[in-house]
Amino acid sequence: MNFTPVILWSDALVFLLLAAGIASTWYVRRHEHLLLPWRRVAQSATAMVSLLVLSLFLIVGLLDTLHYRAALPEKNGGETVYTPEVLSVFDKLAGPLRAQTEKTYSAPLAVTLYTKESITDPQGNVVRDYPRLRYGGAHLADGAQRDGDVLKRVLLGAVCGLLAGALLLAAGIASFRPPITQFEGRLRPESSGFKPKAFLYDWIPACAGMTRNRTLKVLLIATLIIAALIGAIANLATVYHVLGTDKVGQDVLYLSLKSIRTGLIIGTVTTLVTLPLALLLGIAAGYLRGWVDDVIQYIYTVLSSIPSVLLIAAAVLMMQVTIETHPEWFDTSASRADLRLVFLCLILGMTSWTGLCRLLRGETLKLRELEYIQAAQAFGVSSLRILTRHIVPNVMHIILIALVMDFSALVLAEAVLSYVGVGVDPSMISFGTMINGARLEMGRDPMVWWALAAAFGFMLALVLAANLFADAVRDAFDPRLNRTEAVA
Repeated sequence: MNFTPVILWSDALVFLLLAAGIASTWYVRRHEHLLLPWRRVAQSATAMVSLLVLSLFLIVGLLDTLHYRAALPEKNGGETVYTPEVLSVFDKLAGPLRAQTEKTYSAPLAVTLYTKESITDPQGNVVRDYPRLRYGGAHLADGAQRDGDVLKRVLLGAVCGLLAGALLLAAGIASFRPPITQFEGRLRPESSGFKPKAFLYDWIPACAGMTRNRTLKVLLIATLIIAALIGAIANLATVYHVLGTDKVGQDVLYLSLKSIRTGLIIGTVTTLVTLPLALLLGIAAGYLRGWVDDVIQYIYTVLSSIPSVLLIAAAVLMMQVTIETHPEWFDTSASRADLRLVFLCLILGMTSWTGLCRLLRGETLKLRELEYIQAAQAFGVSSLRILTRHIVPNVMHIILIALVMDFSALVLAEAVLSYVGVGVDPSMISFGTMINGARLEMGRDPMVWWALAAAFGFMLALVLAANLFADAVRDAFDPRLNRTEAVA
């Protein structure tokens, strides 16, 4: 084989979360009372557009999670040897962005370096000027042609993106089969054997029905806008550094896209630690009360009293010393950086479960006093059955809302921790390491601003989409709104 698959610890946890999400979706679709709140979410235009943006981030993160090691050229027909560098499917797709590195800084869409150097002109004289980039705008004979070329590529890429988005939407509309009304039924031909015409007569009312729905209309417009934006950026990225380059000449757009996986893992894998602790201890404290409640309250009160940054820093430093003293545990540098990322998720999970635990304790204290719980206790129903059949299902909306809303806080926490030097491994690309690297660049003259702006922009899009989607989920699952009717 030309490659061998590599499954890192974080990859396995992502696959576990993905399997759990698919299983949960299948279970929810089979129960109407669980599906009803999600139908309310689907009725919100803001939620659907936010979910579309989150889906794009998720696709990039999943592509960056499929890792492999390429095979080295065989010598004398011997055993296949694989390179120690661990790559991903995203690295393969974004190969030009990854490989086309410059000498040092260059501004977004620039064709020259950001600083002057001593170069030799065609006449053989040594002058101080801005040297041309090796890859950015290398197809241009003269740098003055850049503006016209950029405009042409933006328009061409936007048109191609719009066409791709339109084809994707047409395929989605074609698979959409709304109930045919009496008026629309007249449009359908009598003969069912003429399939192209039958397909057309299905597609026309489907389009009409979707355009009458405000949520679908907004989603269609957002899809076309995002498709045009992606097409324009993709067309520019083939010959330019769209977001410039950093100190060592790496493409900032590539670094920003690579940081998405780290942010998603921090925001999702941490829930594997947070959820069991908060669910078990919170419900146990609220239902059992007595000394159990006192002990659990004492534990999370003590943890909440310790400054979280100091606690995380101490745990990360101890973990870092352990990793550095056992280099034989790792066959590649990527596995070492990945283990540090997984431990950071564990540490964040161990320190961030207290808030959800408080919420679950308070809700359980309220639920255990309701009539149907007391009736079940009077009939001799076991505590385990009461917890699994009555308590846990009635607190799931709190769990879901808290986890979705905590996602953005965890993404920001990684950026802060990496900025102070106790986050992910320095060799791993993340929003925090980008911001940390841009700290000194902001003090240069002239100032290098695009690395910080790129990290800020991508984090803003990710966190804002997560927060808007969390607001819609909170509204849909809030029992105080008393909405029980099904959404058509």
